[in-house]
Amino acid sequence: MRKFALRSLVTVATLAIAVGAIAGPKDAELEIGKKGPAFQLIGTDGEKHALKDFVKKSEATVVVFTCNSCPYSKGYEPVLLEMAKSYTDKPVSFVLINSNSVEVQPKDSYELMVERAKQKKYSFPYLYDETQEVAGAYGAQRTPHVFLLDGKGVLRYRGRIDDDMDRSKVQSHDLMGAIDALLAGEEVPVAATKAFGCTIKWNKTSS
Repeated sequence: MRKFALRSLVTVATLAIAVGAIAGPKDAELEIGKKGPAFQLIGTDGEKHALKDFVKKSEATVVVFTCNSCPYSKGYEPVLLEMAKSYTDKPVSFVLINSNSVEVQPKDSYELMVERAKQKKYSFPYLYDETQEVAGAYGAQRTPHVFLLDGKGVLRYRGRIDDDMDRSKVQSHDLMGAIDALLAGEEVPVAATKAFGCTIKWNKTSS
């Protein structure tokens, strides 16, 4: 009964982005200069979180499609935690979203998301995109896949966090450079990079 109630809550909390559309691996990435599609999803804290609430209070909102299971997501997890900590006193919001199909990858269930967020002491919301409509609307394809919105909710950067998961080999801090540019009121130097990582695990009906 409890699991049924939880799944119902998650379904109700998800704001449909494209009614009747099936999100999948062929969705194009959101174009630079376009508004970030609205969403309202349940987080691991049991509360609903809407994109507009993050944008309203921030000059930069970092939306990261990620998950529990992907080695790349796990590798970049401490990077995101440290990055969020470094911007604590600045108008920057970090929002993580898991869109993986639990039927394809059981390790990415909402219950296990809750456990991971507690275990790793997430300082940012970790949201569950059960219908995968949010991933489809943004054209997210990898985990991690970053979409950086400005204070008006407009996409200013998309792609990777940086150029290498091995911290000793990183030469281009793409996401951090984009955030700093927004905070300084400047143009993002490189607006789009190629995201790398695991593919999002789409529902079988979407492939």
